[in-house]
Amino acid sequence: MCGIQGAGKSTFARERFFDTHVRISRDLLRTAHREARFLSVCLETRQPFVVDKINATRADRAPYVDAALEAGFRAVAYWLDVRPRDAIARNAARPDRSRVPVKAILGTYKRLEVPSRDEGFAELWHVDLTPDGFIVVPAPDDVAA
Repeated sequence: MCGIQGAGKSTFARERFFDTHVRISRDLLRTAHREARFLSVCLETRQPFVVDKINATRADRAPYVDAALEAGFRAVAYWLDVRPRDAIARNAARPDRSRVPVKAILGTYKRLEVPSRDEGFAELWHVDLTPDGFIVVPAPDDVAA
């Protein structure tokens, strides 16, 4: 998954993948070492997983995509396309300890690179968050270029 802070990535991961995938999340696991260990175990045991992180750039996503492809998985991208003002509002509604600085949200938005097939993704999905929930549609190749 990729998207700015407050886009709804964790909520989407819980709603969409809770019963089928291990959720790899730095927010949950707290350290890079634990995150790497969970990824390694998922790859070794062929356990489907979802990477619940910002993954703003190709370089951020590459270690996960490369490892998944090398292990014989199909890589699928879910791009949570949220306007900064909506993410900032969602962030403000979080408990104090879970909030991120507005400056961080805006900085991530500025460097966000929309995922594309040439990164190794077999599928690209565009996710919008509406008041009624998530809308997931295939991302056209030209949107992800």
